[in-house]
Amino acid sequence: MLTQQTSRRELKRLKALEEYRILDTPNEAEYDEIAQLAAKISGMPVALISFIDKNRQWFKSKVGFDVCETERNISFCTHAIEAEGDILEVKNALEDVRFKNNPLVTTPESPVIYYCGFKLTDSKGMTLGTLCIIGHQPGSMNESQKASLKTLSNQVVKLLELRRNFVLLKEAEKSLKEKNKLLKDFAGTVSHDIKMPLANMVLTVDILKKKYLPVLDDEGLEYLNYLKQSSFKLSEYITGILNLYESEVSTLENSKDSFDLKKLLEEIIDLFNIKQECEILLPNNNIELQCNRTALEQILLNLIGNSLKYNDKENIIIKIKCKEKDGYYLFSVHDNGVGIPKDKQKDIFKLFSTAGIQDRHGNKGNGIGLSTVKKLVKKLGGKVKIKSEVGEFTKVSFTIKK
Repeated sequence: MLTQQTSRRELKRLKALEEYRILDTPNEAEYDEIAQLAAKISGMPVALISFIDKNRQWFKSKVGFDVCETERNISFCTHAIEAEGDILEVKNALEDVRFKNNPLVTTPESPVIYYCGFKLTDSKGMTLGTLCIIGHQPGSMNESQKASLKTLSNQVVKLLELRRNFVLLKEAEKSLKEKNKLLKDFAGTVSHDIKMPLANMVLTVDILKKKYLPVLDDEGLEYLNYLKQSSFKLSEYITGILNLYESEVSTLENSKDSFDLKKLLEEIIDLFNIKQECEILLPNNNIELQCNRTALEQILLNLIGNSLKYNDKENIIIKIKCKEKDGYYLFSVHDNGVGIPKDKQKDIFKLFSTAGIQDRHGNKGNGIGLSTVKKLVKKLGGKVKIKSEVGEFTKVSFTIKK
């Protein structure tokens, strides 16, 4: 009886086998069908899909064989995975010095006399086990049979690698959900622990101005106004970051809602509480939309909000259009605002990238809103593009998959 010494390569092979997480798993039809087909092709009574563990060989699938595993030190497959070629064929184990005293050979019941093992070698060169054929008397197979069985062994390896990738994907999904929960908790902390002190700073500035205005000179008043503006800007920046995070969550949830387009737009416009002269033209045709409502609302909030902020005209005009085409919704938001320079349009959707233009109140953007728009549109299966002329208009068009 021959034994296997543990080597560095063997340790690497065992580690690779462990990563596939195939050992001791229940029967699966895909593997069983391959074993059945192998038995039919070979014309032999036994076909096994065998994996060589540290001290045992374990059978994922078996035809004509009852036990689930045997000791490794009597395993034919141990020799097969160490063989130089891809196939180890033993035509008569009774005449082979390596196996003639093996208990699997000398047993009176269903002895292993003929054996042919096809290596299961993965893309990294690690041989995990075999697809093996067993007969109870001396035998052989022709080259056509061997070629077919070799093809089947390759299919087993592909199944294994698909299984491993699926396991890794599920683990990544679980990890992502855990990280999203942590981010959600963090976002809540940021909202409370940073935005509230900022609001208190704004309130304190107003109190200081009211109480000490008679003794403040112009420079002191300017400092207080600067502090107030900076607080508002930082608060807006934090809100943008939180909205960016919420956009990830809303699309991960991947909800499919059915809702009225005009009603959605009216609700969004009401949120802005517009004070200046403004005309917002809604689509002529109403559409019953079927998509992620939360994500679309966030997109339109950003685009309409930009059209209001970055507009230097006495009368703001915003045109919103939507139509259905080839399984998509096609939206556009067109305004008569300040426009975006052509050299800035290429990068305007990148996170923290801005056109350097001041809004109606003299503030510059933080480069988060349009980045959020692009991210949401992409996750909803669409594309976004921009067309603009400085001093004339900006038109943002985007699609959403139905």
